[in-house]
Amino acid sequence: MTAAADGNRISQLLESADRAQANGRSSDAARLIAEARAIAPADSRVLNALGLQALRENDPTSARPHLEQAVAHAPREPVLWLNLAQCRRMQGDAAGELGALDQALALQPRFYPALLQKATWLERQGKPKQAVHVYNFFLHCLPPPPQLPPQLKPAIEYAQRIVNADRAALGALIGQRLGPSDHETARARFDHCIDAFLGRRRIYTSQPTFMHFPKLPAIEFFERSDFPWLDALEAGTDVMREELLAVLADPASGAEIVPYVDYPDDEPLDHWRPLNRSKHWSAYYLLKDGVRANSHLARCPRTAALLEAAPLADVPGQAPTAFFSMLQPRTRIPPHTGVTNTRLVCHVPLVIPSGCGFRVGSETRHWQTGKAWVFDDTIEHEAWNDSNEPRYILIIDLWNPYLTAAEREWVRTAIAVIAEYGHE
Repeated sequence: MTAAADGNRISQLLESADRAQANGRSSDAARLIAEARAIAPADSRVLNALGLQALRENDPTSARPHLEQAVAHAPREPVLWLNLAQCRRMQGDAAGELGALDQALALQPRFYPALLQKATWLERQGKPKQAVHVYNFFLHCLPPPPQLPPQLKPAIEYAQRIVNADRAALGALIGQRLGPSDHETARARFDHCIDAFLGRRRIYTSQPTFMHFPKLPAIEFFERSDFPWLDALEAGTDVMREELLAVLADPASGAEIVPYVDYPDDEPLDHWRPLNRSKHWSAYYLLKDGVRANSHLARCPRTAALLEAAPLADVPGQAPTAFFSMLQPRTRIPPHTGVTNTRLVCHVPLVIPSGCGFRVGSETRHWQTGKAWVFDDTIEHEAWNDSNEPRYILIIDLWNPYLTAAEREWVRTAIAVIAEYGHE
């Protein structure tokens, strides 16, 4: 028989032995391993199988020479070093166990079974801080859940508890040293930094679906003080709500209130499918893609006047857009991102039942009637109305204030060219 044939036969025998062992047929597994040993007693795979067989019989003394010979024949196989580490652990050889684990990790630093065993080794040696570090690395090196063996679940949960407890202790110590702040707004960015470091919050980035302008800060909610002109818009809350409710009370308006999400069925936008062409999230447009809805503006003249005075984004054929947004009871808008970070979005709450919320990135807020906010909609965001009543807000487009006047003009020109090119 050729060497290749021998190798194939050994592979078949050892695979059959593994299946037999998994099915509880230990004697059949032992017989198959013995047959493989008779063909190639010095093969690293055979030696490894003999060692593992002895470990299953709780005989690390017999297993060790087989496993040491296996790594001698195949020193670049991380799993062989891991098995040897397990054997040495069963023998109480802490130094030998660590040496074998370090050999495995030198060959494959993200070898998560070796990381797990090293973390437990560090715990047993009374080195909790080093153990946390390795447990954290272990958690980050895990494959996707479908690829994880079920028997690993308790170890993963234990590692997560250890890491979370350490983060909580560190967070408490940092908070104690910092003490309370008299300037919570001023410390908000720093608090986010620490929360991200401790794994309590994510840092979200801008992810436009159309145009990404680089080097603009990814700010979830902008400071209200950056937009002093919002005072006038907020002061008009009652007026705008009155005009909106008059529109809603008119049966003729029904056809003019349209679904906000309206895509062809063949577009790959699965997350929008439940809301596509649905009036569960609908709009009464006053301005759309830079075009005035004159009849709607005429029905809401005081709202129109407030919009005229606001510094809206202006891109011919694209912006501004301003509309009354209507979210029906028990409706959720899924996480999504907007088209470009050159513009921001402003919400002015008009009718807000309890149970309504809004998340941008890692920050969740609840609308307060008449209190506007401005956010970057290219950062992942979502909204929900868990109440039994509709929610109504005004939504408008603004320029990102970090763009210069020249950059705004260049954006206008570029978008116009893109639009023209797309229609050729």
